[in-house]
Amino acid sequence: MGQKQSVVVIGGGPAGLTAAWELVKDGGDDRYDVTVLEATDTFGGISRTVKHNGNRMDIGGHRFFSKDNRIMEWWKEVLPLQGAPSYDDKKLGRHHDLEPGGPDPEQTDRVMLKRHRVSRIYWNRHFFDYPISLSSNTLKAMGFKVTMQAGFSYLKSVVHKLPEDNLENFYINRFGRKLYSMFFEGYTEKLWGRHPREISADWGAQRVKGLSIMGVLKNAFLKILPKKRDSSKVETSLIEEFWYPKLGPGQLWETVEKRDVDHGVHVITGASVVGLKQEAGRIGQVVYRNADGGEVTIQADQVISSMPVKDLVNAIREEDPSVPEDMVRVANGLPYRDFVTVGLLIRHLKIRNTTDMKTLGNPPIVPDCWIYVQDPGYKMGRIQIFNNWSPYMVKDVDDTVWIGLEYFCEEGDDFWNLSDKEATDFAIKELTRMGLISGAGDVMDSHRERVVKAYPAYFDTYDRMPDLVKWLDSFGNLYCVGRNGQHHYNNQDHSMATSMEAVKNIKAGRTDKSNVWNVNTEKSYHEEK
Repeated sequence: MGQKQSVVVIGGGPAGLTAAWELVKDGGDDRYDVTVLEATDTFGGISRTVKHNGNRMDIGGHRFFSKDNRIMEWWKEVLPLQGAPSYDDKKLGRHHDLEPGGPDPEQTDRVMLKRHRVSRIYWNRHFFDYPISLSSNTLKAMGFKVTMQAGFSYLKSVVHKLPEDNLENFYINRFGRKLYSMFFEGYTEKLWGRHPREISADWGAQRVKGLSIMGVLKNAFLKILPKKRDSSKVETSLIEEFWYPKLGPGQLWETVEKRDVDHGVHVITGASVVGLKQEAGRIGQVVYRNADGGEVTIQADQVISSMPVKDLVNAIREEDPSVPEDMVRVANGLPYRDFVTVGLLIRHLKIRNTTDMKTLGNPPIVPDCWIYVQDPGYKMGRIQIFNNWSPYMVKDVDDTVWIGLEYFCEEGDDFWNLSDKEATDFAIKELTRMGLISGAGDVMDSHRERVVKAYPAYFDTYDRMPDLVKWLDSFGNLYCVGRNGQHHYNNQDHSMATSMEAVKNIKAGRTDKSNVWNVNTEKSYHEEK
């Protein structure tokens, strides 16, 4: 048997853990010596699950759905799919103790639930379907005058297309200027801290893709047809059902990490990569700082990196000052958006439930997974209702509602630097002003979580990314994967797919990495044209 190839995987999120498993499964542990370096002590990256006083928080919200069947099968193999639980059983919220001492989660909780997606938009004290539908409720909330303005504005956008050289024009071409100004302009600026005209249209092409008024109309028409639709043909933003791990997304990645270790992967936590040493056009060694502050150097035949591109380039430069200055400038100019989630445990929400959730598989409270706060009068960007993602995320699901309020910001800005109490008080005041709770007296518990580099942004030096990609690809054994590893605003499944493509290249000896970078940009990932 020949000597094993040493593969260093940087990052223990979806991309990194997927790469490790793809390398060692099916006997791959005989061919590859894999080491995963994770800077924190948790797994899943932004897809982790935060635990607080018996309740669980999903950071950002993660629907387990993909048009890539290999990923759907991958997930199902890790956590088998179980049907939606019955909410008629009032003992559901007490099915087991989530605190230490309860039943072994390995025996009772390793399943995926099938969930029904319900999301709405909060705007001008009204709730609208998300994505925007042409339902009677939408038309009633908008009123006759605004509806007519939106209709004529859309018709104008059909015959007069704007050049798609920024995100503003991208949205106007698909929805018309009126709907854009109502539902996209203010929210986009809230999310990114920049006006849409300053943001590349690439973001819309990657995240919104084929979603448009015509897409909404087509989806509404297909709903009434008796023939079951192929979900791979439905625009992702219109998908109505998804899978979800019983104990949150982190459960899946904790399970994958355990599998990796069981198959010989060396997983090192508290390992921050600070240097990559190049040898003859390849990365030969990776240097990381351990939890004790000491530096450790390990050999690498192959390197798969999901660390932020900015940090990757600086780590290469740390060991080699001859790195081109223009590449360093591009990397350091790549922007990110950070966010804060404030979790609130409340007695009830003051929103009337008008949906029979027994038929949808969600608990008998308001149906939403998310509520998008697109009203510019609020700093809050989105509300998650964790009860509706999985009832097992909530310690007392029968008598409490556990929600997460998301705020987009910059690391180190005024909102980021608020104390836990100040951030919580701010969130409670906004929720009260929206009319969703009566006041602080409704809040039983809270938790604030800050997330850095959550969203790679498409402005500043982003337009130089092709040059940076070309330079990074010049290192024959370096593969950039995942959301931050590629500076692509990928979904979880896309991040996994980049790693699958990278491992396929390593096994085949393929040097062209275009297949890795093209995940979520190829035609097969797009819908309406």
